[in-house]
Amino acid sequence: MRRLLPVTDMTADETASGSREWSLDELADAYAYPELPAGKDAWLRANMVSSLDGAGQHDGRSQPLSSDADMRIFGTLRGLADVVVVGAETVRLEGYRPARAREAFAARRTAAGQSPAPAVAVVSASLDLDFSLPLFTEPLVPTLLLTGAAAPVERVRAARDAGVVVLVAGDGAGVDPARAVAALAERGLRRQLTEGGPRLLGQFVAAEALDELCLTISPTMTAGGAQRIAGGPAMAVPTRFQVASVLEQDGFLFTRYRRI
Repeated sequence: MRRLLPVTDMTADETASGSREWSLDELADAYAYPELPAGKDAWLRANMVSSLDGAGQHDGRSQPLSSDADMRIFGTLRGLADVVVVGAETVRLEGYRPARAREAFAARRTAAGQSPAPAVAVVSASLDLDFSLPLFTEPLVPTLLLTGAAAPVERVRAARDAGVVVLVAGDGAGVDPARAVAALAERGLRRQLTEGGPRLLGQFVAAEALDELCLTISPTMTAGGAQRIAGGPAMAVPTRFQVASVLEQDGFLFTRYRRI
């Protein structure tokens, strides 16, 4: 892996010597969460992958666009987060399991006062989920559900009976993205990571709740009609982000952008 941006004393040496595999500590340092500015209670970053022609998935899944280095960064971002926020459809399609504790990040998480593994928070209006799945029955840290006040009462009861923590973050059937961020922050989950899907990311973008995008640009072309990394209604004015860093390995670009 090579660092292309920001340019440091190491950049020229890395370029001259060729790519090498970074340690997990190096990746964790490169992707460390920033100190929260005064008055800000949480930092929400997204981790997504896109093909060269803009597809965020292939055959409904992101894995065909990924690589070994991408999965190492995926694991690193989870290793740094307090909570992973994901949409119900992505849980169903990707077969989500609980986040696991990893020895490589244990000391770092202990020093930061974090739980051994991040919690998973599922965003769902209908709560149409199988609460017998390992995500809900075997988590190291209790799985959370973010839903609206009008969520079906019987589904809320089923979730709680399964040991799931239900958080109301909306007045109607759906979830208000800004309230979801705040509800998690109130539980001390301030380092937030969303892994999609596109509809959920689009909601965070439209609400101007997204602080940072970690985007892997995969050197692949898919054609077809796959969704982009963010979906939903277009914003009246595009939100501007600025590049924070760019890494490269095997033709994959690992970019990081922060909202201006």
